[in-house]
Amino acid sequence: MFKNLTPLSLVALMALGTPVLAQSTSTEEASESQTNENPLDMGQAVAEGPKLGERYSKAKHGDWDLACIKIEADVDPCSLLQILKDDQGNAVAEVSLFRLEEGGQAVAGATIIVPLETLLPAQVTISVDGAPGKRYNYSFCNQIGCVAQIGLTQADIDAFKKGGKATVSLVPAPAPDQVIALPMSLSGFTAGYDVVDVVTN
Repeated sequence: MFKNLTPLSLVALMALGTPVLAQSTSTEEASESQTNENPLDMGQAVAEGPKLGERYSKAKHGDWDLACIKIEADVDPCSLLQILKDDQGNAVAEVSLFRLEEGGQAVAGATIIVPLETLLPAQVTISVDGAPGKRYNYSFCNQIGCVAQIGLTQADIDAFKKGGKATVSLVPAPAPDQVIALPMSLSGFTAGYDVVDVVTN
């Protein structure tokens, strides 16, 4: 359902040149020229940068990616990204986090994307190391999934920095009596948070 974050792609370009043999005045010279002929140039893998509008991983910080979007400006906007997986290793949700300018109650913001068949009134819950969690409303749904755009206080960020593992919980609409608890690693969060973009409110 969700596209996994992929690192910069490598495109292999193979170049096959046609050797040009110089005309010779005798059969012996032609034979010698073919014997000493260099092997064909098979080309080299060329690193190609991300395409316009493409998301790419600029750096890794523990279990977090500094994920950026390629734009026409000189500097690409980046956020901290983690793909959340279930017990079978399937990508179920993603969390994308960024810092906010100082002055507001929220010091950071995050976008959480969950599957379309999520029970929206049940909200999405985030807890750290088993502590009581906080619930957030979903903002909208589109073809990608349902999106919660949340604000994080300094206390929330401090808990992420000190914690070992967070849990993002959601309720599937087809089974409203069940809760899907997705582990969100906090390994590398502090290092990633310190370098992620600051977004204007």
